[in-house]
Amino acid sequence: MFVEGFVAYLSMRSFVISAMMGKDPLSDIERKGPGQPRQRDNVIHPAGAEMSGSSSRWRRESGLFRRWFPWLMPTFVAINVALFFITMYINNCPKNSFSCVAPFLGRFSFQPFRENPLLGPSASTLEKMGALEVNTVVHKHQAWRLITCIWLHAGVFHVLANMLSLLFIGIRLEQEFGFVRIGLLYVISGFGGSLLSALFIQSSISVGASGALFGLLGGMLSELVTNWTIYENKFAALLTLLFIIVINLVVGILPHVDNFAHIGGFASGFLLGFVFLIRPQFAWVSQRSGVPSYPTSSLSHRYMKYQYILWILALILLIVGFTVGLVMLFQGVNVNDRCPWCHYLSCVPTSSWSCKTDAMYCVSSQNENQLNLTCQGNGRSHSYPSSYASDSQIKSLCSQLYVNGEIGSGYFHRMSPKRVDVSLWLVYHQEFSIPSRTYRQETFR
Repeated sequence: MFVEGFVAYLSMRSFVISAMMGKDPLSDIERKGPGQPRQRDNVIHPAGAEMSGSSSRWRRESGLFRRWFPWLMPTFVAINVALFFITMYINNCPKNSFSCVAPFLGRFSFQPFRENPLLGPSASTLEKMGALEVNTVVHKHQAWRLITCIWLHAGVFHVLANMLSLLFIGIRLEQEFGFVRIGLLYVISGFGGSLLSALFIQSSISVGASGALFGLLGGMLSELVTNWTIYENKFAALLTLLFIIVINLVVGILPHVDNFAHIGGFASGFLLGFVFLIRPQFAWVSQRSGVPSYPTSSLSHRYMKYQYILWILALILLIVGFTVGLVMLFQGVNVNDRCPWCHYLSCVPTSSWSCKTDAMYCVSSQNENQLNLTCQGNGRSHSYPSSYASDSQIKSLCSQLYVNGEIGSGYFHRMSPKRVDVSLWLVYHQEFSIPSRTYRQETFR
């Protein structure tokens, strides 16, 4: 059911991207320009498409409403793609698995399709590269994973969908607001998505840029709200934007999609939009640009009162939310215990799929030159003729035992192990958990 769920997710993403290619969600919005009176006070906004001489002078002098050259979002795309190639190079599937997909790619070949249907690396490689894994964040104090996970992806399909979305959403915003504000909006929203995901999903590792992407959508929505009075045709744009947001959030209730990262990223971006994307009102702008027809009695401050109020409230909510979330995370709080119904926000079980995400556990023991593994998730057991195996190799074996059942006895010979002696670790029959992102445990963004 994972493959069907992902296909539905990718198809819906493609639909949204196609809609954006044909029409920007905010393309219906135009700033009030010369000859476009504002109904309430019969004045004009000087930043329209056809700029008057005084408005052009104002644009040059103030730098507001300028069009920025978008270089940061394409750079982010290049970084994500480069990191995916690096991850696949480190993964080196032929060394750790006997049935890689596209073996002609050498060490860039993909994990077995039943282990990772996204055409990507193993869970252990993603964890090594900086994926979000709650136990590691809390007990090993690796909080940096809350940021690094947004630059990693689980497979070709995953990175393709996210990067196309980033190009079509991010470039438009960077042109409007510049690389500093949109860059901060992207990264902080991604952090917010990771934080909420870590509070609710603690049995799987998580990677992906969707939390940051939802932050951009949230920022677009709050920018429209806080700058409401300076735009024309805003209701059509608002409905289009809300439709895109709702569709993406609804798709997030499919199994193995980290919808908490989506929700956390969207909420963070929505609040950040009130802080970063606020624009001066046209009364103040017209005063600065020296529009002679502008009535003196209606001149105002740079921002309206409601903009100041939204700015203050959003900043307070951001600080309080991040602080409380981090405290709860490092205290080991599982929010599901306090909100028993919240898991439905990420996955709604139906007759077609299940939302169970039980963690995989393997009990391992060593007898002379034989390694014995028992998968606690399905009760399967198998013995492997080897006394040496690395930690990543054992985790990979456990993962494949969970998915495929018994693995051929020649597995270790094909792996060319690094010959790390783990017999002391195995002799006590220690139990290790693999919060895997493979097959049934997949939670991507």
